Amino acid sequence: MSQAIGNTALAYVRAWHLVDAKQRILGRMSANIATTLMGKHKPIYDPASDCGDYVVVINAKEVAVTGKKAEQKLYRHHSGYPGGLKTISYKIMLEKKPDEIIRKAVSGMLPKNRLRYRRLNRLFIFPDDKHPYEKNILKYYDYTLNELSLPDKVEKKIQDKSKNQDKKSKKNKSKKISSAENIDNGKNKSVKESISDDVKKDKKNKSIEIQI
Repeated sequence: MSQAIGNTALAYVRAWHLVDAKQRILGRMSANIATTLMGKHKPIYDPASDCGDYVVVINAKEVAVTGKKAEQKLYRHHSGYPGGLKTISYKIMLEKKPDEIIRKAVSGMLPKNRLRYRRLNRLFIFPDDKHPYEKNILKYYDYTLNELSLPDKVEKKIQDKSKNQDKKSKKNKSKKISSAENIDNGKNKSVKESISDDVKKDKKNKSIEIQI
């Protein structure tokens, strides 16, 4: 990992990410969370360093799974004593501990080394959309203005981006129309010039015939 903190100073900052688990597939979401906790999205990533960010997951109760996993998936735990094996189905786990479903999925996708528990300590999971880290959040994923209460600054940025995109699209349309009109005008001019050349040639031929 580079030790020179210059243009990459922002990469060393641990940002806070907000993920809405509502109707999101468990495996794909957990894979993205694991890469964020490891810091693979940063240019300073190194497998031996802990350079990941914080992740806050909301609406853990409404996470989705594919196929028949909701009926067939089981979670097993052994106490270490004879006959100490315990199994819990996915449905019961979703009702009692929905945060453990996401935590175990993310834990299984992290490297099995000493940094594993450090990275998991930066993962905060909540069953509802309420969490105490609203002031820390810098990045939002899969959100809509109606579902989440975003800060005023974020709403203004989103509105400004949409306005700028509308302006750019209008400018592009006007440019295309003007270019099409110029092409048509050029074609008309070329047609007129060709017609005038033909008329001049006909006049010359007639004058030559009269002289003869």
